Amino acid sequence: MSRTDGRPAHEGILRRQSARESAARTYARALPIVPVRARGLTIEGADGRRYLDCLSGAGTLALGHNHPVVLEAIRRVLDSGAPLHVLDLATPVKDAFVTELFRTLPPGLADHARVQFCGPAGTDAVEAALKLVRAATGRSGVLAFTGAYHGMTAGSLEASGGAFDVRVARLPYPQDYRCPFGIGGERGAELAARWTESVLDDPKSGVRQPAGMILEPVQGEGGVIPAPDGWMRRMRQITAERSIPLIADEVQTGVGRTGAFWAVEHSGVVPDVMVLSKAIGGSLPLAVVVYRDALDVWQPGAHAGTFRGNQLAMAAGTATLAYVRENGLAERAATLGGRMLGQLRLLAQEFPCMGEVRGRGLMIGVEMVDPEAGSGSGAIGAPQAVARTGDEPGASADGVRTPDVTHRPTPPSAPGRSPHPAAPALAAAVRRECLRRGLIVELGGRHASVVRLLPPLTITDEQAAAVLDRLSDAVAAVSREHLRGTGPRVPDQPNHQPEHRHQPEHRPQPLNRPGRQPGPDRRQDGHAGWTG
Repeated sequence: MSRTDGRPAHEGILRRQSARESAARTYARALPIVPVRARGLTIEGADGRRYLDCLSGAGTLALGHNHPVVLEAIRRVLDSGAPLHVLDLATPVKDAFVTELFRTLPPGLADHARVQFCGPAGTDAVEAALKLVRAATGRSGVLAFTGAYHGMTAGSLEASGGAFDVRVARLPYPQDYRCPFGIGGERGAELAARWTESVLDDPKSGVRQPAGMILEPVQGEGGVIPAPDGWMRRMRQITAERSIPLIADEVQTGVGRTGAFWAVEHSGVVPDVMVLSKAIGGSLPLAVVVYRDALDVWQPGAHAGTFRGNQLAMAAGTATLAYVRENGLAERAATLGGRMLGQLRLLAQEFPCMGEVRGRGLMIGVEMVDPEAGSGSGAIGAPQAVARTGDEPGASADGVRTPDVTHRPTPPSAPGRSPHPAAPALAAAVRRECLRRGLIVELGGRHASVVRLLPPLTITDEQAAAVLDRLSDAVAAVSREHLRGTGPRVPDQPNHQPEHRHQPEHRPQPLNRPGRQPGPDRRQDGHAGWTG
């Protein structure tokens, strides 16, 4: 971009953003770039730098940036002269979207489903789902889980992990590394299920019969924590036996992200309600609730929204859903994601600050810890730092433990085996070092200590190798700083850090660490041009 007053124009854009936008901005603080061009995995900034984007619009871009099938679908609508704003009227574009959406749904739901178009954000779809089950059951309470994230509006926040003053009963979400019961594995998931049953069946628990239970098959913002498949089946059994509608929040996990088209398919669970957004709009705003027709007790106008008829998003969404289905991208995510998780596990053996590698498909998280700070309190008997992938063979399918998750619980009597404390400053430093190397990642987890990877499902093997190269170099750099005792000079709470000033340009360099030789045609950006 042209320069003004001797300074690059993009620096002026960043300064004006800092001066004019609200203090609530988030991604812009940690990623001081000005994107001007993008295709597939690659973003080009106004300063001419290229980045590998493993944020993907927080999981929105299933096919990456500006995929040809998405652009063509949008152009067809624009060139046809079709109306772009139609409220909830029927259109050929909407009909095609609903037809393709129902083609992908779990059969037990698709055969008896209704769909409600919501305001164009996942949080509004969550609000709609909560209103729906309350109307259908005549009850008001909701069951939700620790670590959950369901959106930023009032009802969605109530069901999320950081809420206060709520009408929601909070239940333990099973996990290995920081198990709330200190044991992890099959036994930890069993205790979480028993606690849920106890809360519902104990007349003195303080929890009345709820209107519904809402859960994420993989907690994303909570730290990329896959729910065990056996535990998911138990939640389905528990809710069905007590006539409690089960709501699956698939806003981030849907459309092939976890290695199945919908994450509930890993466990064979058919929920009563599915909340869908992000990738279903093909990069444009769209959100829907799909639910069993027996719940359809709403009166006209019970849930509405001026922009629930986004025709361009429906066209882009139809193209995206069809492309993922027809090209087996969910299966591809399972295969490639498993390989990436395996390589990250090997890296974790080299760097103790990588406490746990976990995820499912191309939804990957690395929890950063401080290995020199001792074990975390209240976690006696927790498992060692191991990968929880959701893609590996495991225990029997009839237990609570998911059959495709590796668990290595440490006996409670073993001293010094508790997880190390979360290290949000180290995670923020890794994110910063990744950006310097041309890799965009984001943070999540309870303490913003989990480095998250959400690459597009179209990522190639070569691009995946480039992503892992840059991430491993970033971890190595941060680990060296930490061992020197200087520590990363970044705040512990990235969402409240002062606005980043634009740093001088650092063009990504080829990563030629010992034992890692780039292929003969590997570009610095891991991307063969702008062909996506």
